[in-house]
Amino acid sequence: MKFILLLFFFLPSIKFCYAQFPVVEASRSSWNAGWVAAPNDDGQHYGVYYFRKRIDLSTKPKTFLVHVSADNRFKLYVNGTLVALGPARGDTYHWNYETVDLAPYLSEGGNMVSAVVWNEAAFRPEAQISFRTAFIVQGNTEAEEIVNTNKSWKCMRDQGYQPISGFFAASTGEFVDMNQSVKGWTALDFDDRNWSFADSLFAGQPKGLSDGFGWMLVPSSLPQMELTYQRIPALRKATGIKVPAGFPAEKAPLTIPAQSTATLLLDQTYLTNAYLTLKFSKGKHAFITIRYAESLVDEFTPYGPKKGNRNEVEGKLFHGRKDSLIADGSDGQLYTNLNFRTYRYIQLQVKTAQEPLVIDDLFGTFTGYPFKEPAAFESDHPEIKKILDIGWRTARLNAWETYTDCPYYEQLQYIGDTRVQAMITYYNSADDRLARNAITLIDHARLSDGLTLSRYPTHSTQVISTFSLWYIGMLYDYWMYRGDDRFIQDKLSGARGILEFFGKYQGEDGSLQHLPYWTFVDWANGENWSVGAPPKGTDGSSAIFDLQLLWAYQWAAAMEAHMGMTAFAALYHKKALQLEQTIQRKYWDPVKQLYADTEEKTFFSQHVNALAILTGVAGQVDKLALGKRLLADSTLTQCTIYFKYYLHQALVKAGLGNDYLNWLDIWRKNIAMGLTTWTEDSNIEFSRSDCHAWGSSPNIEFFRTVLGIDSDAPGFHKIKIEPHLGTLTHAKGTIPHPEGNIAVAYIQDKGKWKITINLPEKTSGIFVWKGKEYQVHAGDNAWVI
Repeated sequence: MKFILLLFFFLPSIKFCYAQFPVVEASRSSWNAGWVAAPNDDGQHYGVYYFRKRIDLSTKPKTFLVHVSADNRFKLYVNGTLVALGPARGDTYHWNYETVDLAPYLSEGGNMVSAVVWNEAAFRPEAQISFRTAFIVQGNTEAEEIVNTNKSWKCMRDQGYQPISGFFAASTGEFVDMNQSVKGWTALDFDDRNWSFADSLFAGQPKGLSDGFGWMLVPSSLPQMELTYQRIPALRKATGIKVPAGFPAEKAPLTIPAQSTATLLLDQTYLTNAYLTLKFSKGKHAFITIRYAESLVDEFTPYGPKKGNRNEVEGKLFHGRKDSLIADGSDGQLYTNLNFRTYRYIQLQVKTAQEPLVIDDLFGTFTGYPFKEPAAFESDHPEIKKILDIGWRTARLNAWETYTDCPYYEQLQYIGDTRVQAMITYYNSADDRLARNAITLIDHARLSDGLTLSRYPTHSTQVISTFSLWYIGMLYDYWMYRGDDRFIQDKLSGARGILEFFGKYQGEDGSLQHLPYWTFVDWANGENWSVGAPPKGTDGSSAIFDLQLLWAYQWAAAMEAHMGMTAFAALYHKKALQLEQTIQRKYWDPVKQLYADTEEKTFFSQHVNALAILTGVAGQVDKLALGKRLLADSTLTQCTIYFKYYLHQALVKAGLGNDYLNWLDIWRKNIAMGLTTWTEDSNIEFSRSDCHAWGSSPNIEFFRTVLGIDSDAPGFHKIKIEPHLGTLTHAKGTIPHPEGNIAVAYIQDKGKWKITINLPEKTSGIFVWKGKEYQVHAGDNAWVI
């Protein structure tokens, strides 16, 4: 099946033009190109469609820019070479188009521009918003308009594709009958005389015109996703077949005899996101099933699948999503998924009919947001590198055209997850486009009552009211670590709407009562916690809600005072002061010397006390003693791997930062259980997802807490460096900064510390060492202390 896969064999040489060009905005008037679709198709049902057009050029062009989009998704080819995938997910009011330079792939004479477009319709991912099946290409100038989509394009539906339903929120599985599929359709010499001409629907409409006719087009702000060739290193089991040496790590043809069944268990050895490519020959009517799993299962229990050690396969069960194929008996059949799959383990099962089937090759193509990683960390503690490597892999697998909560199950950009993920980005990459995109999309998710949806994009409605407060935290984080007042100022009206919504549920004392929607905080397993929501008192209040609101008022007041409206700053400051007093009065237990979850002081959690420290409510108590109680008192509802992000910040603020390396037990348990990414929650045996980036907070804190690098003013214009080295005697690292890089090094030698700090141009800051402050300037700074 050459139709989709031809190019994946040449992926290492693919160049994606988007990274070489800035965002190009097409004309604000109606496009000359029209949306096209298959004739006599209403665009509402599952289908895979091919579009193609020949263009003839007198010379090879130096540039050839086109704008391309589709609903739901497309892969664009020039002369059989994949040149773009998309569009980046959005909504119909902000429908992305990709800008691509076709020139490197065009030649003098005849050329073929083609695309596969698919609509998963009712089976589409939860994150995929849709209007109907359609495709559009618009040339950037008159010379490039020869590729504009209109009735000159030809179109064919692939009748070989059917959906495999039954999966949760990510994309559906694919059933492909090769006997019915179209092959070779990207080639210039392919015979398309039996293809129909495409139907024109209506002109492309950039956002800003009166009517989008379904989609209001905007230029994508993101680059093309990474595609990297990736072999599968290990065969763990083979049943019904003798496997040649080297397979699958090396290309080694494998023959499954006629009228037999063979099952292979393959191990990537680490979790990945990849398009799986299978090349096979012969095997007329052979049935092939490819299953994908994050891990194998010990047993199924009333509490869900029990997974055990992720490295172990003996005696375990395979449970996971699947794709299925029927072979047509020809040589060189090719299959790759339309959407990427997430897997560590692959189960390949082949049941042959009257002739043998030959597996010619099997490999993956990693995909993800094309982050570069300028951050670096070195120390005399080898465990740190392993934690950082696993954390960065987890973050990368949850970064695509949006951040995602998990790549295997949901692929949804939840605000609670995304706040942590954006901070990981700021500390580990100079590229903040995905974070800006996330903030923009969540701003688009605002509802009429002022709240945001819990996640976006999404084609159904879910509201987690507490997550809207974390969105205000996202705005504050971007403002502090990346700046761009104009970008954040544009979002302040949304923050005001959120706070106005919460204000309606505040009592006379400022405390929130009977907060609606899902009030998720953490997957904590504490008394009276329900589906991640904390206990509420008899008056419907909860300390966690009040503390989150207080923090949001503090963030909003700071941003409004600097670049918004001073009246709002004054209002939020007043409301924050009232809440501080109410929280101290209502929830402080002088006997236990802890803040309670409710006014009745029946339940206590790490969560509440951590937020009390972070918001400054605990300013009148002994923070050091409070921090120690948070660690020592096992009766407190414990934070899971996610909320430890906030717990650890609180403990540092309490004065315990030098103990940071002692707080990483949940990450050590993940490693001991064979995880190559971090689990969704701390119940590792039964954790649904094996990959949640909200657990990658050490990829922030090894730089912010241990090396001590932090923003001390909006836009990171001032820098504070206060290391917490604990038992380390050698530690150094580099992080990106809007003006360049920040580099620090701490080396203990003969009872003295050799300290060097390098700051980018246009910056300055302070260095804090054992309570003493030193001024730091741009360029090199050095001390022996």
